[in-house]
Amino acid sequence: SVLLRRRSRVRAEGGHKIAATAPHAANDSVRAAPRKSAAVLARVAALLAGGSGLLGRPADAHDGHQVLATLKADPELRDIPVVFLTGRTSTDDMVAGLRAGAHDYLKKPFEPAELIARVGGAVRVKRLQDELRIRNDQLDKLSRIDGLTGLYNRRHIDEQLQKGLNIARRHDQPLAVLMLDIDHFKLINDVEGHPAGDRVLQEFARRLEAATRVGDVVGRWGGEEFIVIAPQTDMDGALRLGERIRAAVADEGMETGDHRVSVTVSIGCVVGLDAAELIDHADAALYRSKSEGRNRVTAA
Repeated sequence: SVLLRRRSRVRAEGGHKIAATAPHAANDSVRAAPRKSAAVLARVAALLAGGSGLLGRPADAHDGHQVLATLKADPELRDIPVVFLTGRTSTDDMVAGLRAGAHDYLKKPFEPAELIARVGGAVRVKRLQDELRIRNDQLDKLSRIDGLTGLYNRRHIDEQLQKGLNIARRHDQPLAVLMLDIDHFKLINDVEGHPAGDRVLQEFARRLEAATRVGDVVGRWGGEEFIVIAPQTDMDGALRLGERIRAAVADEGMETGDHRVSVTVSIGCVVGLDAAELIDHADAALYRSKSEGRNRVTAA
């Protein structure tokens, strides 16, 4: 039929025609959709078929403006482009639809070729938006990762520390910070060379991540200094975690290229609920570990 050919051409443009006039017709459209989008389309089809109890009044479910408003209010559905195909031909209706977030507005009677072209345009814009969003997410991730070690960088650590403190205060939970510094790292660079020093930093980061727990936030603070944010952790827990990290680093030498070198770490632990004090006190405890012989864990 002409209708089926139109639906086929809509799908060929990358869209899914689910403007059903009955629940079973909406469900048929969902079953024809790609699997990864079927869940989203099912929700849209339920809206169009009145299955969602839209605005508490199922009878209003076929009102395009109401459906559009509901789509735009839902974080999972708001980016779906909507092309109106309607018998409402007044300028006020068209302006209202576009202002509410519709991508395009086509009045009846319509030319099938124009409908296909407009749906195709909406799909292309959506794909470009999705690609841009993915790239922005990738750039954001790269901006939070230390390029050498693959751990979080200081920017991300600062944000996560504040976030962790907010949660800890809200739920009256302890939060620990461990500051770590590789012992005699300058000597490793001077004797073994900077490429060997880089390999030590990378292996140190790997062992550090392996020794921490799910929920801990691990990052490179700068140079050979590293940091661990440990939520829901009191001082006893912080000291146990610190000792586990210290042992993981010291128990086996690290590759520098053609041989292994012995590497140790000094650690300072603190528990508190103020970001500046946590960092200052963890630093002070770290340098006590250094001054008292290195390769040890010290509580603030």
